[in-house]
Amino acid sequence: MLEALSHGFLRVAEAAAISCARTMGRGDAHEADQAAVSAMRQVMDELDMRGRIVIGEGERDEAPMLYIGEEVGRGGATFPEIDIAVDPLEGTNLCASGAANAIAVLAASEKGGLLHAPDVYMEKIVVGPSSKGQVDLDAPVLDNLKAIARALDRKVEELVIVVLDRRRHAGLIEDIRRAGARIKLIQDGDLSAGINAAVRGSGIHAVMGVGGAPEGVLTAAAMRCTNGEILGRLKVLRESDEERMAEMGIDDPKKIYRTDELARGEEIVFVATGVTTGELIRGVRFFGDGIRTESLVMSTRPRYVRFVDTIHVAKGDRVKIQL
Repeated sequence: MLEALSHGFLRVAEAAAISCARTMGRGDAHEADQAAVSAMRQVMDELDMRGRIVIGEGERDEAPMLYIGEEVGRGGATFPEIDIAVDPLEGTNLCASGAANAIAVLAASEKGGLLHAPDVYMEKIVVGPSSKGQVDLDAPVLDNLKAIARALDRKVEELVIVVLDRRRHAGLIEDIRRAGARIKLIQDGDLSAGINAAVRGSGIHAVMGVGGAPEGVLTAAAMRCTNGEILGRLKVLRESDEERMAEMGIDDPKKIYRTDELARGEEIVFVATGVTTGELIRGVRFFGDGIRTESLVMSTRPRYVRFVDTIHVAKGDRVKIQL
């Protein structure tokens, strides 16, 4: 079912990446995000599906397009019902400043296949296949680092852990450094970092810390495709957070979610297109007669990981393709 739509999902992510890449480096994160949202919405409505946004740009009153609960696709009665999670531009500040690792992201599953996570914070650990089943969200940082090191046949001192550079992570950063592991601090983009942690040879061995819950669901979709693991627990910071969780059917705010609880679908497709160049995929490149994009397309059924390099050719009789 979803395999037939995978090329369409790729076009959706490519359109969002190209649109926001035109704003790259202008210093306006809102402009970049709106460009991605508008392009993604337009192409998504061309697909033969009855889609519903379960992870989006926020509530209906706050987000004019791609809000949670919005219906997308052509909507024919015979078309499949699809749950969709999107981050039209993960790394809005990265795009606005021209920094690395901004991506346009979409994950899709059959109806009910993705957790309807509220837009709150989530405590997370993300590891690759070799460390799957070895970490515990409630364990001390040192114990988790030792477990990851054993699974990878490395010393703790050889590990690289990605952490968002936020004041809330001061204690976590101190614990990691005291253990002897190395840290890569990032300004944005913990989803991109999570994908890197699941790929051997990326030089990243885990992601730790508190980030967005919607990004946690998208990361889980990617982990289902790569056999990596994410553990996540929602963080209640305000009374309104608990109310929002209850509205979305979450009655245990302290529950630790595993990968297959955040993304439990049998069929999952995950697509990420580079906006600015990162460790795994290059960003959008414009040349005289076209545009070149690089994307990562992954699926659970059939299981595959594809790196898609696309040249979008401009109209004209004298087109010159640039490599």
